[in-house]
Amino acid sequence: MTLKTNFLGYEITAPITTASGTFGYGECYQDYFDPNELGMLTTKGITLEPRSGNPQIRLAEVKNGLINSIGLENPGFDYFKTNIIPTFKNFTIPIIVNINGKTIEEYIAIAKLINELPEVHIAELNISCPNVKEGGILFGTNLDLTRKVVRVVRGALTKKKLIVKLSPNVTDIKQFAKVCEEEQADGLSLINTIPAMKIDLQTKKPVLANKIGGLSGDCIKPIAVRMVYEVYSAVKIPIIGMGGISSADDALEFLMAGAAVIAVGTGLFNNPLLVLEIKAGLEKYCQENNLKNISEIVGAAHR
Repeated sequence: MTLKTNFLGYEITAPITTASGTFGYGECYQDYFDPNELGMLTTKGITLEPRSGNPQIRLAEVKNGLINSIGLENPGFDYFKTNIIPTFKNFTIPIIVNINGKTIEEYIAIAKLINELPEVHIAELNISCPNVKEGGILFGTNLDLTRKVVRVVRGALTKKKLIVKLSPNVTDIKQFAKVCEEEQADGLSLINTIPAMKIDLQTKKPVLANKIGGLSGDCIKPIAVRMVYEVYSAVKIPIIGMGGISSADDALEFLMAGAAVIAVGTGLFNNPLLVLEIKAGLEKYCQENNLKNISEIVGAAHR
């Protein structure tokens, strides 16, 4: 199979996963395609306690993109373990669970709980959450805090692979990638959303109740490709690339920039069959270019 790939020791049928928060816990798109068509499934984020998320309005469409301010709405770990984990038996692919916290202590606690779930294969550490003990500084935009949280979560995740999801809201993303590698992260995912705003011309106020949200979709793709390219040149650990992927050509760009796996997210909202189309396009590319495996083009833009 030309799309078969090894990622962190797992043999996956295609280098494709979902971006956290866009695919629920695997149930959202089952009416359109079998989630096992993915190489891996990345779930919506989980926190220790249930969260209701931010107030409405939480979504705003913009040209070639979407601004969201969901606020990590989720049912909390206990519900996740009791009601969602059993549904994972329907999947034959590795499961990546996105984990979140407001403090170092919360990150450690959720990591220890995830560590004991055999149904979960990989944890994706979201470090774009406000650190309430540090005056609202984001873990993912402070090198010292990034090092600290990756170190303690790595210590708690003795049975799982650890991927760190990097924030794009930094001057030099390579430095953050290097810190994660130094602290024994197994892989990286990038990029997360970019802070953005939309103004309602009638009310003259921000559309989102939270005023600022995270921009995703086609419009951020060139930024994401650049950051994946930079990170690939700085570290040896594998990358999941994401940010505006809505076609096989987009996926190819990320792979050539250095992503070992790509993640689809906002593109699914417009095209629920996007995963199947990307797989078909990647297979066609391999055939037309006489490639034995799609992994041959990973990092091609650096050669």
